[in-house]
Amino acid sequence: MPYRFSSLIVLLMLLWRPASAAELTPLEYRWLQGVWPVVSHARQQLALPLDIVVQPQDAPGAAPLALGFVDGRCKLVLSLRGNPLGQRQLDAIAADLQAAALELMAAHEVGHCRRYLDGAWFSLPAGFVAAQVPAGLSTDLQQAWLYMRSTRREEAYGDLVGLAWVKERHPGLYGRLHAWLVAERSADLLPGSHHDTLAWLALVRDGRVLQGRDPFEAAAKVWREGLKD
Repeated sequence: MPYRFSSLIVLLMLLWRPASAAELTPLEYRWLQGVWPVVSHARQQLALPLDIVVQPQDAPGAAPLALGFVDGRCKLVLSLRGNPLGQRQLDAIAADLQAAALELMAAHEVGHCRRYLDGAWFSLPAGFVAAQVPAGLSTDLQQAWLYMRSTRREEAYGDLVGLAWVKERHPGLYGRLHAWLVAERSADLLPGSHHDTLAWLALVRDGRVLQGRDPFEAAAKVWREGLKD
């Protein structure tokens, strides 16, 4: 099963406690080491209210890395215990790409964090109009269709933030990581579904188009171009 970058999840209450440093497993240390450059940058340079939570309970089938939002703070959540997806994801990435790929994943989630803090989650930029809901759908299916379209847009923005980070920090690996992300998004693809970001990824095959003061600005420019289709 390919890794699916998670959509942002709003955690209304905390039902877990974070694991302490003494309790961390080697796999958790590996993931923490991989995402740390992004977390450190987001906190120190971008001043984002971002915390890391390592879930101590088993979480089979959960996304190894996800984002929550609690009391005005973003929570980067690692769910690796009792969850073979965490090791499987690393094993599927070439050894020399693993560190940068983990940074890409973390930057993707930080892109979600930025959108949520800006109050823009699921919103279209000024000048864009939402697509017409297909005729003949029930009320429930209409809501599901709108949710799918909105999630797809946010996933595309997250992917572009991740690639903008790679372009800035690991330019020599950009082509391979772009190809890896395209392969992830192409696996078991349902065109137009929540994680179908291929239209946006096609726009950044050449990473030089990702230009901006920070990964958010670089991503936003290309993201808007993809919204036109």
